[in-house]
Amino acid sequence: MMVPVTSVRETAVRSLRAAGTATGQLVGGLGTAVRGLGVLVLLALAAVTAPVGAGLLLAPLALRALHALARRERERLSRRGVEIVPPDPPPTRLRSAWGDPATRRELAWLVRHSTLGLLLGLLGLLLPVCAFRDTTFPLWWPLIPEDATTTSIGVGTAHSWLDAFTATLLGVGWTAILLGLGPGMARLQAAPARRLLAAGPDTDLSLRVAELTATRAAALDAHATELRRIERSLHDGAQNRLVSVTVLLGAARRMAARDPAGADELLERAQSAAEQALAELRSVARGILPPVLADRGLAGALSGLAADCAVPCRVETDVPHRCAAAVEATAYFVVAEALTNIAKHSGAGRASVTVRGRGGRLRLLVEDDGRGGADEDGGSGLTGIRRRVAALDGTFRLTSPPGGPTTLEVELRCEG
Repeated sequence: MMVPVTSVRETAVRSLRAAGTATGQLVGGLGTAVRGLGVLVLLALAAVTAPVGAGLLLAPLALRALHALARRERERLSRRGVEIVPPDPPPTRLRSAWGDPATRRELAWLVRHSTLGLLLGLLGLLLPVCAFRDTTFPLWWPLIPEDATTTSIGVGTAHSWLDAFTATLLGVGWTAILLGLGPGMARLQAAPARRLLAAGPDTDLSLRVAELTATRAAALDAHATELRRIERSLHDGAQNRLVSVTVLLGAARRMAARDPAGADELLERAQSAAEQALAELRSVARGILPPVLADRGLAGALSGLAADCAVPCRVETDVPHRCAAAVEATAYFVVAEALTNIAKHSGAGRASVTVRGRGGRLRLLVEDDGRGGADEDGGSGLTGIRRRVAALDGTFRLTSPPGGPTTLEVELRCEG
């Protein structure tokens, strides 16, 4: 039975995408592993010099570095779609940290990540380089010195085209290893953090429960606010127009026999009122779920927002898969509100919107070069953005120092 070409192509694309994602995760882990090796050396130095007193001075610095690195690793993995619930803030004093379970788990993670994680990160960095180098070796083999090594592992010297093409087979092998083992290596590198950096069973999760309770309250409040907005729009807009249409049609029917010209004028007014009611109904419908998202997708919808913005705006999107409808609608609302604020309040000369979809998360970044000083309490719609994002358990960050620039960053779960 023949396998469809489309199925083979889709499988190849999925494998390449998974390998690329895994490579990015491994290289990102390499960065924290290198820092972790430095923190491990600092902790070892503090332990060795503790008998003479110098270690007692180094210990608080080393503990703060450990906690900061663990926090950075949680954030890195969360951006990749692996949410790690942090424990309570760990102590930085030596005596308190000695008996703290969270600090001991962070130390265990540090040892594993700065050794095995470092090795896996190096493999994630070197495998693509070796694969590219050996696969393309015949293309630049004539340009290298005669005694140069043929392969990336320092074995063999090519004296003929056959020897050069043999190196290509090694490059294909590196590629197969990367495609087959890359995702597993990334999971193995992240496993200690998922197990050791999360809140343990002895940790009080009341803060997380309170956060989720507040998130649910914000979601209900945002939903109620949206319902009031829709009700107000229908009552004050479309409903009044339709009542006017009914009155005008009744008057026109009564005047049709004795004053045809007057009845025709009333019918024209009724038609105009009906058209306005229809336009207002469409506006309300677009506010609930913009149809442009279904027609053009998130990238096309955001490009339309940027084109209509009074400030020149650049849009860059990289979202391989469609997200849930609620997530895309929230992203659309965030960008629309942010661009409206930029046009009204910022005095900016240019703006940019960047959207990335990675690891099951959608990240929005809206920037402008305006005067800054954006404030949620200033009636600029930022509170509405925060509530909409909180309703989907997302994160909202605003940086707007006086004088600018202003950066609004939002992260949402793609699955909604």
